Amino acid sequence: MDFGFTEGQSLIRTEVRNLARKFDWEYWRTRDKTGEYPHEFFEAFARAGWLGIALPREYGGGGLGITDACILLLEVAASGAGTTGCAPIHFGIFPPMPVVKYGTEEQKRRYLPRLATGELRMAFSVTEPDAGTDTSRITTRAVRDGDHWRVNGQKVWTSNAKYAQKTLLLARTTPFEQVTKKTKGMSLFMADLDPSACRLQEIDKLGRHAVDSNSLFIDNLHVHCDDLIGQEGEGFYQLLDGINPERIVIAAEAVGIGKAALARAVDYAKSRTVFGRPIGQNQGLQFPLAEAYSKLECAELMVFKAAWLYDHGHPCGKEANIAKLRAAEAGFEACDWALQTHGGFGYAKEFDVERLWREVRLYKIAPVSQQMALNYIGEHVLGLPKSY
Repeated sequence: MDFGFTEGQSLIRTEVRNLARKFDWEYWRTRDKTGEYPHEFFEAFARAGWLGIALPREYGGGGLGITDACILLLEVAASGAGTTGCAPIHFGIFPPMPVVKYGTEEQKRRYLPRLATGELRMAFSVTEPDAGTDTSRITTRAVRDGDHWRVNGQKVWTSNAKYAQKTLLLARTTPFEQVTKKTKGMSLFMADLDPSACRLQEIDKLGRHAVDSNSLFIDNLHVHCDDLIGQEGEGFYQLLDGINPERIVIAAEAVGIGKAALARAVDYAKSRTVFGRPIGQNQGLQFPLAEAYSKLECAELMVFKAAWLYDHGHPCGKEANIAKLRAAEAGFEACDWALQTHGGFGYAKEFDVERLWREVRLYKIAPVSQQMALNYIGEHVLGLPKSY
């Protein structure tokens, strides 16, 4: 068993770490306060060629695997950028995967090179307010009209859409009542975010203020037939192919945020003196920080085990779900103890840990809740009856 990175992967880690840390804590603190998109950060990573790390080389990407993407996103998160820095890069890794796997040659050449350079930005529109995790119950409808599809409906939690030109959109092309299986009859589209037919209503949320999340209202949006991805009616299954890699890279982000928070806590615990001694000398703080570190290390091992399995073509559903479950817990615990270590100052924005605490909380909800990850393990790993 080899737990080490290759020479190339070690180089990725070093180069990404150096680039990400050019954007200091003040940069991210300001973005959190103003809600301004991190354009400079995004453009720096675009110029360095990191946006297309997992896209095929023949379409301008790096041609690398999910392991490499995990190294990239973990280091971005660990720099202090948190999910605010990870999200703009993440949207160039996961949402394009159905295009990579199921798109036509013309679609790949039209979209992937521009995604790799950052010229084209995309969002992801699947979730609906009345469907939630039960994707089969979406009601956004696409009806064929000549060489176009007419789309009407509503999505929620469409992120990164404010500065995106396209969104990967899931819509029903066959009504629910007419399908033989509830997961049939949904199709994927690479749809224009045409402002004449798409209205965004930004959601005021707990964290990641600089990267927008929106309710998306779609009124008679025309999508050309050339923008149907893969086979009509099979969109749900095309999305399933991307579930495991998404959970793995999200887990890497959660570990990275936990590491950033823990580093802040350790520095503070060494320098803060109370009753004539550094507070880090007290086991009441030392033990929880050591415990948080150990849990982050365990979660990181599962992240890279899952990524290795995926990259080598092995089943990894169990490992992907466990990685997401444990990384979200470990990341949040590390941020929580970092905040506690700072005492009252942990509540102050100038010490940064409260932002990481707010941002990492997302990973216990998205892209799948902790309870749904446990459902997977219970049913598919332990063989227990389906619980939902």
